[in-house]
Amino acid sequence: MNVDERMTAYIRSLDHGEREYIRALEQEAADDGIPIIRKETEALLRVLLTMKKPKRLLEVGAAVGFSSIFMSEYAGAECKITTIENYEPRIIKARENIKNAGKQEQITLLEGDAAEILKTLTPAYDFIFMDAAKGQYIHFFPQVMRLLAEGGILVSDNVLQDGDIVQSRYAVTRRNRTIHSRMREYLWKLTHDPALETIVLPIGDGVTVSTKKEEPMNGAALP
Repeated sequence: MNVDERMTAYIRSLDHGEREYIRALEQEAADDGIPIIRKETEALLRVLLTMKKPKRLLEVGAAVGFSSIFMSEYAGAECKITTIENYEPRIIKARENIKNAGKQEQITLLEGDAAEILKTLTPAYDFIFMDAAKGQYIHFFPQVMRLLAEGGILVSDNVLQDGDIVQSRYAVTRRNRTIHSRMREYLWKLTHDPALETIVLPIGDGVTVSTKKEEPMNGAALP
């Protein structure tokens, strides 16, 4: 994305920081070349979770467990987080990180293909964080909508693909065209589904925040 680096640096300088073990996890991921959520996404999650205080959270894409551990800090001690990961080396590291953080009672890590696992889960989750393979978001969408509670929040990360999303399909590299098309379709779904209200935020690598509307009572029509 085309971001003013001075502005980004200034905003990051205002951040109040995290607990020592969160900073250590960030540094370890950076050293190992493992992508985790960006600082701007962290800040957004902090605010949303502090406001919402969700009890049941779902994360699609655990990686090494950083995001679920981070979210548990702000959702509160009573929250329960289910997180899904398919890549064995990251599963091993995520389990280790969750244990070392003392979060085994709060965080449940499910191993396997999210497309299959999502079908087995029981509604409703009041906060869902999408941070998996970007080309799969559109395929996960029907199950995510089934699982999301009315009034619940869906946050999707990395939706602007370093700015490629605004380019023509033919302006991106051939190997990225399928992901490009699928992400555009996903963004259209989020912003045009009548059950959702969605905002697309150009922070980090692009984040969407959606809330699922409550069904009108007694069959009343929406205005």
